[in-house]
Amino acid sequence: MRDNRAHLADIPPRMLVVEVEHWSAIAAGLDPATPAAVVSAGRITALTPAAAAAGVRTGMRRRQAQSECPALELVERDPDLDARRFVPVVTALEDLTPRVEVLAPGCCVVATRGPSRYYGGDEALAELVRQTVAGVLVDAQTDVPANTTIRVGIADGLFAAGLAARLASARDPSTQVMVVPAGASAAFLSRLSQRTLAGAFSPLGDDPDAAADFTDVLRRLGLRTLGDVAALPVTDLIGRFGTQGEWAHRLASGRDFRLSQPAAAGPELSVETEIDPPADRLDTVAFMAKSLADQLDAQLTRLGQALVCVEISAETEHGETSSRRWRHGFRFSPPDVVDRVRWQLDGWRSDNRSRPSGRISLIGLAVAETAPDEGRQLGFWGGQSEADERAERAMGRVQALVGFDGVTVGRLGSGRRFADLEQRLPFGTTGQAETASNTAGPRGAGASSTASTAPPWPGRLGVPAPAEVLAEPEPLAVLDANGEPVGVSGRAQVSAPPAVLRRADGRASAITAWAGPWPLDERWWSSRSRRQARFQLVLDDGTAHLCAVEGSRWQREATYD
Repeated sequence: MRDNRAHLADIPPRMLVVEVEHWSAIAAGLDPATPAAVVSAGRITALTPAAAAAGVRTGMRRRQAQSECPALELVERDPDLDARRFVPVVTALEDLTPRVEVLAPGCCVVATRGPSRYYGGDEALAELVRQTVAGVLVDAQTDVPANTTIRVGIADGLFAAGLAARLASARDPSTQVMVVPAGASAAFLSRLSQRTLAGAFSPLGDDPDAAADFTDVLRRLGLRTLGDVAALPVTDLIGRFGTQGEWAHRLASGRDFRLSQPAAAGPELSVETEIDPPADRLDTVAFMAKSLADQLDAQLTRLGQALVCVEISAETEHGETSSRRWRHGFRFSPPDVVDRVRWQLDGWRSDNRSRPSGRISLIGLAVAETAPDEGRQLGFWGGQSEADERAERAMGRVQALVGFDGVTVGRLGSGRRFADLEQRLPFGTTGQAETASNTAGPRGAGASSTASTAPPWPGRLGVPAPAEVLAEPEPLAVLDANGEPVGVSGRAQVSAPPAVLRRADGRASAITAWAGPWPLDERWWSSRSRRQARFQLVLDDGTAHLCAVEGSRWQREATYD
């Protein structure tokens, strides 16, 4: 009997997931007939029907999508706009049941135990929710495409319900509702590909690249379906993959990746603060919410719990209130909570039905659901920390403001010149997560002749590498003892020993030692050929420089320690 009770306690509750497909594209007002997509951190997150017909898919890298459809229009994702335009949908669902939880703009979660009984069963509830959302979209936003897909799934647990919603229209375009019978989630999941573990309703999908690597390893181990994963002993998966293996086994077996529990009511699990004087600026309220979120996070950490669902409440100086629940697929961090506060208040102000007339005078956070805080397993050689995640979110927000190419990350490249060793890539593109030391110092700092993994580069200089490589070479003149320009012949013969280096501003320095020339002959077979000779010059002030002559033009490219 004890074992049966433990097993029943491990069965996740019935959940309903409703999702508006490509919501970010709808919120951005993209024309369905134009190939366009919404991009976030270098990946496609939503697209128009015309872009889908052209071969673009969600999850693609920005450059890959543009190669599939050169005419593709790209718009940076605006989470605030997504949340603000989703408010009418959430409000309409809250008229059906008071326990609506927003997982993300465009996606809501509802526990079905009470609503299903009231509306006559899971199938009736799912269809009612779909019709309600469709009616709101038509009434509230005239630019919503007529063929917008609204997917509804019901199953045991968030993971199975989310997949049921995703598969509702994929298997049969004529229906957008899928209800998995109670107790049948494990059988439903067993036939699905194990790649679904990298989806949005799994904690393994929190990092798309890491999740893709994980599922690729499972594929190479011969595990093709979730049923194959569930059939393995959980101890074997934990021994091979650690916490990720345990999560994967629980999800594939039709259970949530961890047991969550409603929070016990008590002042220690809720925090609030009065804003005096009342604030009319969202950034002021968000600043106050950040302090509350930090307090709540510290309290839960002492209890060994992680925040899964939070209820955010706000009150104006005129007594108007707004309260909403927000759920996270994995766990909330304080910055995540602050984002939800900003989204909720921004949407409240834009809602014609319940727009407040006064300034915000109180903000509160209450824990609605927690789960055991199991931490986050990092790799043997380090891994992504919470500080890294905050930095990524911050860079993503800056990128949304200044444009995709406005935030770049350096990585170690290859080539014949030291300037080629650094490449600047837009944040979020492939290769942006190189070793931090490649971007921390001056260009070319610490580079060695063995840094490149590319084939050998004829004419490339070896060690020592310069300490600093100039972003733009400095023009100058190198003269011999008679004041004549020094030249280099086609056979790499120096016309005279270098004696004086003269800069563009007229300053001159005596050359006390030199080495070279080292010829560089690129693309000799084409009209774009380029010939250059490099010298290492030591000046009378003790500094050493890498200079090059091309034709009769001299320039300084780098400086040595």
